[in-house]
Amino acid sequence: MISEVREKATLAQDAAALMNKLTTEQKNAALSAMADALIARQAEIIEANAEDLQRGRDNGTSESLLDRLALNSDRVTEIAQGLRQIVELPDPVGELLESFQRPNGMKVEKHRVPLGVIGMIYEARPNVTVDAAGLCLKTGNCVVLRGGSAALSSNRKIIEILKDTLQTTALPSDAIQLIEDSDRASVNEMLKLNGLLDVVIPRGGAALIRNVVENATVPVIETGAGICHVFVDDTANIEMASAIAFNAKVQRPSVCNSIETLLVHQNIAAAQLATLVEPMLQANVELRGCEQAQAILGGIQAATSEDFSTEYNDYIINVKIVAGLDEALNHIRTYGTKHSECIVTETAHHADRFLQEVDAAAVYHNVSTRFTDGFEFGFGAEIGISTQKLHARGPMGLPALTSTKYRITGSGQIRG
Repeated sequence: MISEVREKATLAQDAAALMNKLTTEQKNAALSAMADALIARQAEIIEANAEDLQRGRDNGTSESLLDRLALNSDRVTEIAQGLRQIVELPDPVGELLESFQRPNGMKVEKHRVPLGVIGMIYEARPNVTVDAAGLCLKTGNCVVLRGGSAALSSNRKIIEILKDTLQTTALPSDAIQLIEDSDRASVNEMLKLNGLLDVVIPRGGAALIRNVVENATVPVIETGAGICHVFVDDTANIEMASAIAFNAKVQRPSVCNSIETLLVHQNIAAAQLATLVEPMLQANVELRGCEQAQAILGGIQAATSEDFSTEYNDYIINVKIVAGLDEALNHIRTYGTKHSECIVTETAHHADRFLQEVDAAAVYHNVSTRFTDGFEFGFGAEIGISTQKLHARGPMGLPALTSTKYRITGSGQIRG
C-alpha cells in the first residue's frame, strides 16, 4: 500500500505541471483569497490551536515554546497580512536574468523558473505553514509540508482552509500537501523522495536540521540553528549595548535570531558588566558566566563549553569576558552557527574587521540580531534563514525559491 508521504508527494508533482501555466495575477488572486479565508475562519484556527497548546502543557512544554506555538486573533491577522505582503512583491518567475547572442546568431536567454516541488520540514510554529505555502505558490512551486506534532491540530485546520480556498481559484488545490503522520519515519521517507521532491528545506532546531542534512538524498537548502552573539567592545556606548543585548535576547527568545551569548571586552567588564545585564536580570533571564563574569556578578552559574554550544530558545544567556576583538572572533568561530552576529563598538576599524571576518549569513554593527528576518529585510514572509553558502543565504524570500532555465532560439544552427 502506498504511504501517505509518497501519495501526497505524487499529487503535488502532478499539480506542478499546472503551476507552470499560471499568471502572476492568478497566483496573487489565490493568495489574497487565502488571506481572507484565514481571517474569516480564524475562530476555527484558534480552537484547533487550543488543542495543541493543551497537549503541549500536558507534555511539559516550556513557556517559550508554547509562546512560539500559540495563535490568537492578532497573530492570525499577522499571518494573513504576510500573504498580502507576498501579493505586493514582484513575481520573480519568468524574470530575464541574462540575454546574449552568440557569433553564429544563436540567442541565449536565462530566466527564473520554479524549483518544482518543495518539501518543507519544520517544527512548532504554525505560521510557517502559511508562510511556506504562500511563498511557494507565488513562485509557482508546489509544497509538501511536514510540521511538528506539537502543531498538528493547527496545521491540519490551516491547510484545510487553504485547500478549500484554492478550489475557488485557478490554482490546483493539490499544490499544497500536509503530511499528518507524526512518526519520524515520515520525515526520513521524505528525505529519499528523489524524483518526487526537487528540494527539501528543514526549519527548526539543530537535531532536526542535522537529521535532514545527514540523511537526505534529495537536495537540501539548509536553514541553520541560531547560536548568535553580541560582542560589546571597549568603546561601545553602554546604554546602546545594553538595549541591543536585551532586545536580542528577551524580545522573543524562542526564535533563531535571538542571542545565546554576550561577549564583553575585559577593559570595561568590571565597571560596566552589571549595567549591561541589569535589564535582563529584571526580566528574569538566567545568566551563566565564565569565571571572570562569575567573579564580577556573583551568584551566577558557571557557563560550560556545552552551554556555549547550546541554542537555548529560552530566557537563558551565557556571559563571557574576552581579551578583545580577536578573542571574540575566535569564540564566534568556535561556537557560532553562521547565523547572525553583532558587534557594538564606536571603533570603526573594529567594526570593519568584525563585518569582514565573521562568517555568518548576517553580521551587524550596532544593530540587534533580531532583524535577521524576511519582513525586516523587506522581502516579505520568508521560508527560512539559510546558513549555508550554496544557492541561497540569509533570509530566503521569493527569488531563493527559484532556479534558472536557459532558452535558446535560432534559425537552424547546427553544431559542426
